[in-house]
Amino acid sequence: MTVSSNVSDTLLGVAQHDAGALEGLFQARLDNLDASGLDPKSYSLANIAALIASEASPASYAFQVGMALDAGVTPEEILGLLVALNPTVGNVRIVSAAAEIAFALGIDLGAES
Repeated sequence: MTVSSNVSDTLLGVAQHDAGALEGLFQARLDNLDASGLDPKSYSLANIAALIASEASPASYAFQVGMALDAGVTPEEILGLLVALNPTVGNVRIVSAAAEIAFALGIDLGAES
């Protein structure tokens, strides 16, 4: 399979956190937020819920949690989301997601309480 240079360049730019490549992703997010009719906090929580339900990659959590915090979502609201989703998605996904969300929030999982 041949991959066009445009696709290759874009993927490489995103993987390397190139501002120009990421700008397109952010604009797509804003367009989708507008189209959804949701407020930014609800939209962000819905995106985190989707990550949890789909067992997304760790990098996805870092991006979405950062966007949620920027939208005014609090860590307590994210915890509430985990609690609300537990009966639907199950403990295994919640435990896995909790570790990724904690990391995205800068919580040291190796620290003793």
